[in-house]
Amino acid sequence: MNIKPLADHILIEPIKEAEKTKTGILLPDTAEKERPEQGKVIAVGPGRKDKSGVYIPLEVKVGDKVLFTKYGPSEIKVENKEYLIAKEEDILAILE
Repeated sequence: MNIKPLADHILIEPIKEAEKTKTGILLPDTAEKERPEQGKVIAVGPGRKDKSGVYIPLEVKVGDKVLFTKYGPSEIKVENKEYLIAKEEDILAILE
């Protein structure tokens, strides 16, 4: 299935890092974990329109690794894979 975000929405694949305690114990996926705050941009919308109807392009592009607000994006599941859809304002930074 091909997903094309609308307006200033961004499709993000969350990056789930292995959780490790201070003593070095790896936590399994079944353990209660915080929602990820980093992800890879999979698709972007065309941008938002200004008052004259001209699109303002997004600052992020496909392939960027981004840092986003923890509870801003909406979770979706497509073909048993989890994604997040965020507005451009939910993106805090592009990680280099």
